[in-house]
Amino acid sequence: MTSITFITFIAFTAFVASVSYWKTRHDRMKEADDYFLGGRSLSAWVIAGSLMLTNLSTEQLIGMNADSYKHTAAIMAWETTSALAMVAMALYFLPMYLRRGLTTIPEYLASRYDETTRVLASAIFLFSYVFAFLPVVLVFGASGLENIFNVSEQFGITQHQGMLLMVWSIGTLGSLYAIFGGLKAVAISDTINGIGFLILGLLVPYLGLRMMGDGSAIEGLSTLFVEERPKFDITGDEPGSFLPIGVLFTGMVVNQIFYWCVNQAIIQRALGAKNLKEGQKGVLIAAFLKLLGPLILVLPGIIAYAMFKDELTADQSIFAYPMLVKAVLPTWLVGLFAAVLVGAILSTFNSVLNSSATLFAQGVYPSFVKRESTGLELIKVGRIFSVCVAISSMVIAGMLDTGGSLFNYLQKINATFFGPMLAILLLGMFTKKVSATAAKTGLIIGPIMFYLLVFHFGDQVQYVLKSYFGLADDIHFLHFLAVVFILTIAVMVGISRFKPQAEKTNVEEIVPPVDMTPWRYGVPVGIGISIATIGMFFVFTQ
Repeated sequence: MTSITFITFIAFTAFVASVSYWKTRHDRMKEADDYFLGGRSLSAWVIAGSLMLTNLSTEQLIGMNADSYKHTAAIMAWETTSALAMVAMALYFLPMYLRRGLTTIPEYLASRYDETTRVLASAIFLFSYVFAFLPVVLVFGASGLENIFNVSEQFGITQHQGMLLMVWSIGTLGSLYAIFGGLKAVAISDTINGIGFLILGLLVPYLGLRMMGDGSAIEGLSTLFVEERPKFDITGDEPGSFLPIGVLFTGMVVNQIFYWCVNQAIIQRALGAKNLKEGQKGVLIAAFLKLLGPLILVLPGIIAYAMFKDELTADQSIFAYPMLVKAVLPTWLVGLFAAVLVGAILSTFNSVLNSSATLFAQGVYPSFVKRESTGLELIKVGRIFSVCVAISSMVIAGMLDTGGSLFNYLQKINATFFGPMLAILLLGMFTKKVSATAAKTGLIIGPIMFYLLVFHFGDQVQYVLKSYFGLADDIHFLHFLAVVFILTIAVMVGISRFKPQAEKTNVEEIVPPVDMTPWRYGVPVGIGISIATIGMFFVFTQ
């Protein structure tokens, strides 16, 4: 690590922290909304930046590029299809959430079903954050920084110990943002880091292509496309594909709608919008930026494969992107890139910590400890819980196996809960006949069904289905996600017929806390983004 790399790294990191402090120095967090929703004061660009950085962290930057290095560009489906779900969030879900003045999704479930459903949903969110999402984010971030800064060599320790050192360093710094700054400080830092992430994220593949094309990015792309043509297959037709195109019409739909329209850690930024117009603009701006995702999250992995395939095995693919960064960026930019990388890690980490604190303080604490609490009490409880979540996730991160696809591992763990959670929410929205008993049963039975089908009896289930249908390859877990989603709905509808809702549900609308005038260009922009998304698949499958 050179001195210029270290200086640029420290300078940019300090700049982001200083701006976040300056913008929030006069904020006095006395009410829960001040801490958990940024006082409902977030503007469109802050929402867009925070949405992007909460989502686009190292588990995608390094993880998706690792998968495109190891497999093909089919991994881009996770990015491009998300734009469609974000359009649905902006035009349908967000108006409903803001009209009800929601702080959390489980809050809606409490009013539609009952308090126990709210606690169960909050617990499920928290479980997935602590045992899957946060540890994976930390591991990917640690692997990137270990490779860029050669931490193990600098301190004379093993590579695993270097990664552990980075895990605890990142986790501690991210905790400070979330615990003391609240959502507004998180969102502001996200926006600044988001600008750097976008610029440098596009610069890496550009410089990589120039290197391959002897100074011409166009020539480099042409060479890459010819030499590594199979890598550009987005249909997922490779043997035993990790993402076959068929999942786009089954479990991918369930996954994306849940992640972008229901997942607390993501939508909390939009819930903090100063009004509906700013919220819709922010979500749609982020949806447009999602269409650039493959250039940052997939193409570099293919470039790295062309450059390093003789020295980096498939099992070492987690180091493909960091190696490319060091190879193509000038020294002074490596430090800046590392700062942006840390910003992306911190963004996701502290955003999920803030959401975890919100879920616990607003959903679990009142039910089990103290029904009526002041805003300051809830903020204190949220901060203490954030510390517990941060420590737990750092411990678990140190135990993860980095040999396989951690991105796929994360998606599988999330899918265990996504289907059932989406099922109870949609049924709650579209019908009043589904009972609270059915909702609680769905929240318990759904994850159990997915776990048994995919994890516990996974090999046996695959063998039976492949034998029955005459298939050569395993059935992708996203297909099982769609099946579990449908089965959960069937179970809930069936239970409700025998045990209907005991009393009329209370989903009366309150006076909206923000102006509900929609963005006048929301619908045409949403249609344009949808057409562009579908067009991308049409072009790349030719």
